[in-house]
Amino acid sequence: MQHQKSLRNFLILSYGLLTGLVLTNFPATALPGETTEEVTTWIKAHPTLRPTSGETLFVQKSDTAAQRFYFLASVFPPGRIAPTENKSKIRTEYIGMYDQNGVTIERLEESLRIIYSLDIYQDYTNAQKVYQYPNESAINQARLAKTPLREAITGELRLGDRYAYWVEIAQPPGGKSVTGRMTIMLKSDLNKIETELRNR
Repeated sequence: MQHQKSLRNFLILSYGLLTGLVLTNFPATALPGETTEEVTTWIKAHPTLRPTSGETLFVQKSDTAAQRFYFLASVFPPGRIAPTENKSKIRTEYIGMYDQNGVTIERLEESLRIIYSLDIYQDYTNAQKVYQYPNESAINQARLAKTPLREAITGELRLGDRYAYWVEIAQPPGGKSVTGRMTIMLKSDLNKIETELRNR
C-alpha cells in the first residue's frame, strides 16, 4: 500500500497531474497488437500520459533531475532490434522510471495498473512466472568477473492469458534501486526475449 501511495504521489506531484483522472481505470484500448494510429490516439487522450506537443509514441515526464518517467510504444519486439515486417503494428510497450528515492517492482506494478485497465493488471498478477534472474550461478560469475552491474540487474518474465510481461530493476548490492522498467509484449515475442536473457 505504501508503494502504491508513493507512485500516486510521484505521478501527481512530480508530473503535475493534478486531477483525479490519474487514478481512474482508463480503458486500455491500445495495447501491443494494435495499429500505431490507434496507440497514438490512445496516448494522446490518456489522462496520465498527457503527451506534450510533438510526442506521439514516446512520452517523457520530469519535473526534477531526481525523478523521471517515460512511456514508449514500439513496432519492434523487446530486446535486440530485429527486422519487423509490419511497421504499422505496435508489438511492445514500455513503462520506465528513474527515482533517486528508490524504485521497486511494486511501484512498477502499480504504474501498470494506473496506465492500463484493471483487466491488464490482473492479467499480469495472474500470469505464470516463466523466468527469473539472476540465478546463483550468474551472480557468482558476475562477482568473479567483477561486473557488478550484471549482478545488480534483477527481473522476471511472465506469461498471461492476453500478453507477456517483463519487469526489470537495477538493484545494487547493499543499495537501493533507482531505475526500473515494465514491458508489455505480444505473447509470440516471449521466446525471443527469454532466449536473449538466458544467453546474455
